[in-house]
Amino acid sequence: MNTKVTDNAEIMRLFQQSGALYVDEMVVAHTTINDIDRYKVTEYLGKLKKTLEGVEEILDNQLYVNLNIVKNGQLTLGGLLFFSKNPQQYKPVFCIKAVSFFGNSIGGNDYRDSRDITGTVPELFKEGMSFFNSNLRHVQAGQNFNSTGILEISEVALEEILQNALVHRDYTKNAPIRLMIFDDRVEIVSPGCLPNSLTVESIKMGNAVVRNNLLISYCSKLMNYRGFGSGIIRAMNNHPNIELINDVEGEQFIVKIPRADPAT
Repeated sequence: MNTKVTDNAEIMRLFQQSGALYVDEMVVAHTTINDIDRYKVTEYLGKLKKTLEGVEEILDNQLYVNLNIVKNGQLTLGGLLFFSKNPQQYKPVFCIKAVSFFGNSIGGNDYRDSRDITGTVPELFKEGMSFFNSNLRHVQAGQNFNSTGILEISEVALEEILQNALVHRDYTKNAPIRLMIFDDRVEIVSPGCLPNSLTVESIKMGNAVVRNNLLISYCSKLMNYRGFGSGIIRAMNNHPNIELINDVEGEQFIVKIPRADPAT
């Protein structure tokens, strides 16, 4: 017997998987051009190497339309997540929930640090990395005694995994990204399992499917985005014992990074 699909989010996911729909190109209800942070657009234009002479005069609705920030008078989801003053005003759960726990269980009541990180995608990335830097150990690793040391987990690996979570997550799922630090590991949990026919083994080989077309476009100019499909390879080259879990039943993608015993 065929199952009738009635959930709008599930319908969108089916279209997304078929390549007929990019969720980040859809408009966000009730938004207007007044929600746009003009400075962020100016910064983007600079990255595009456009002339900034008279830029304040040319920041009009047509330019926003040309940049895919605005469609039909409303912000696209990609435009909201990269260029708005306050993305969480309209999409409150598109944030990062970050917790550093005592012990190794998510069920523990005690934690060292807990943050709800908000802002645009570049701001989420910056503050997410700040959370890691504040809550992971720094080791000397042969450096000068007076130096701050290097992060116990490869910073390149953390950057690549966090950036992937922000840019490639499933935005049809109304859930935050979760960063969790335990005594023995770090977990980064991204809403949505791998799209289409992708598997953990295939992404380790650099295979990729575009889920968020606009986000990738903006990310390539405004973040340290090194190339579509290469992030996981780069992360694992810098930190080989990363575990990748495509949790289909839970509709999420989990990255586990073991921490070394501080006594060793």
